[in-house]
Amino acid sequence: MARANRALRSVMTSRNVRRKRRKRARLAALALCLALCFGAAAAGVNVYMARTEDSRILPPEQAAALEGVDCVLVLGAKVMPSGAPSHMLEDRCRRAVALFEAGAAPVLLMSGDHGQWEYDEVTCMKQYAVDHGMPSEAVFMDHAGFSTYDSMYRARDVFRAKKIIIVTQRYHLFRALYIARKLGLEAYGVSSDYRPYATQMKNSAREAAARCKDFGMCLLKPKPRYLGDPIPLTLGGDVTNDKGVVFEPSF
Repeated sequence: MARANRALRSVMTSRNVRRKRRKRARLAALALCLALCFGAAAAGVNVYMARTEDSRILPPEQAAALEGVDCVLVLGAKVMPSGAPSHMLEDRCRRAVALFEAGAAPVLLMSGDHGQWEYDEVTCMKQYAVDHGMPSEAVFMDHAGFSTYDSMYRARDVFRAKKIIIVTQRYHLFRALYIARKLGLEAYGVSSDYRPYATQMKNSAREAAARCKDFGMCLLKPKPRYLGDPIPLTLGGDVTNDKGVVFEPSF
């Protein structure tokens, strides 16, 4: 009897092991299938954005010839601990100043992160423009441009822009232009790639994920993190010169 019981337990154990193996195999197959589907969807979003927005990336001379542009919108990037702009940010500001000098738009709108007292992208950006000959009144600052989506939304609703030229690196322009179009802005882009960047591979990988996120954002169209009173671009840029601004949620 004992021998029979041991044999039965052995058979049952073997069956349980096989069941667990089959279950793990099915779960692994499902996980692989989901990963492949997600990867295919992400690749599709990235290709779609690049193809639909590529024609609206213009050479500087062609962008400068556009009529009725409300502003050149410059997207923020890293500021160094010293307070100097990173290479990417410096190149964006450099391109924007050149477009202003070419008559592309009457004002620049610097949109970036100034949500902390000790970190201020937009004042750094404006200072660059003023140091390179621009009148302070012609440079607005959007202190709450915490994301590309927020920058576009606030350009439309806070600064009342309708037709804009976006300045950033080319890899970033596809997403920026897509968001702008989905929010109802007439937008064109000019690349600020004056040089290669040490972080380009990392930036491109992050951008691929960000495109998927903002594809969803453009479907839902939520409000940005912060939204304040209107600041029309006709007022003069010095109305945005506040420093160390602390923002409160708009809800």
